[in-house]
Amino acid sequence: MRLVELLRLSLETFRTHRMRSFLTALGIIIGVMTVIAIVSLIQGMNYEVEKQISSLGSNTIFIQKFAFGMGRLDWDEINKRPNFTMDDALAISQLPTIEKVAPSRSRSIGKVTWRSNKVTNVDMSGSTPALAEVGNYTVETGRFINSDDSLRRNQVCVIGGYIVDNLFPYETPLGKRLVLDGKSYLVVGVLARKGSFLGQSQDNVVVVPITSFEKDFAPGRGFGELMYSIAVAAMPKKGVPIEKAIDDVRELMRRRHKLGYDKPDDFGISTQDTIRDIYRNITRVAYIVMIAVAAISLLVGGIGIMNIMLVAVAERTREIGLRKALGATNQDVLWQFLLEAVMLSLVGGAIGVALGLGIAKVVELAAHLKAAAPLWTILVGVGFSAGVGIFFGIYPASRAARLNPIQALRYE
Repeated sequence: MRLVELLRLSLETFRTHRMRSFLTALGIIIGVMTVIAIVSLIQGMNYEVEKQISSLGSNTIFIQKFAFGMGRLDWDEINKRPNFTMDDALAISQLPTIEKVAPSRSRSIGKVTWRSNKVTNVDMSGSTPALAEVGNYTVETGRFINSDDSLRRNQVCVIGGYIVDNLFPYETPLGKRLVLDGKSYLVVGVLARKGSFLGQSQDNVVVVPITSFEKDFAPGRGFGELMYSIAVAAMPKKGVPIEKAIDDVRELMRRRHKLGYDKPDDFGISTQDTIRDIYRNITRVAYIVMIAVAAISLLVGGIGIMNIMLVAVAERTREIGLRKALGATNQDVLWQFLLEAVMLSLVGGAIGVALGLGIAKVVELAAHLKAAAPLWTILVGVGFSAGVGIFFGIYPASRAARLNPIQALRYE
């Protein structure tokens, strides 16, 4: 029996039992839809996360009181750790493996205002001119803070694009004075935009000289107080492996903190890879959930296909006997029913792919998360659908092929 004829018979069966076919394929639809939707969103998030991590600066080393990804913070233990000082930053800058360092203090300020316009919950950093290179900041217009600003404690600032959009929608911000939690600061530059990450703007930032920051802004409470502590961003010299630079920084800080060989570090060192590892640990949970849901759905769908194909074999016993009496071989019957099972799975897989892409697109538009569905995810979804059809359809198909034609013709 030709393949075209088998396909025609399969489609005829679907048209005859549309609702039954749809309900049978529902498990396949849910499984494939889940895989496509979650993988699309995770792939899109991977792109955004990598872009944001890269924006931190290539091979930048972050040294502060705690490391990224420590999990639940032990406030008592961390508060007992010594604060970093400008002398620590100077000592790190003098290491032979370090090119530049940028000490910074950070805090969140309640609001930034200009005339009647305001922006709330702004991330503010006090740092040195080296932050432009070490932190991979690019100035779009104006200039970055300079050494004279730090020396004279000038009340100047560089602002992000989000603040420009909300405070100066129709005019240039350069030369304007903003009020930062009651303190007046002159805008001297605007930073190039970095976009949003997980729905949160990365451009709602203000950078001021660290000396002015220490003069005008007190630390917050709790986590704010912890973040106010000096953090040092260091850039290794060109050609120096980052691992070597980290070892030198760790050895220096342990000597400065007078730690014995058997004492753990009382500071944290983080890199871009640290942030990547944190993100991978988060998405790993999503992948596990996705695999579990997809596996259960595909199993249910496969069992449904096997069940409905066994019912189809029982319903069409006389038809099978008639086909065999007219010359159809066992192989013809086997391929007929196996192809019906595979086609049922593929149709469910195709619907699942379409729904998964649609859900990912809706989430992208609603939550501003980029969704990306690589070709391999679609191929995997369709491939698993076909595999389920073959695996769960082989038994009903072989059972139909083994029917005795004489007994089949007598079947009532």
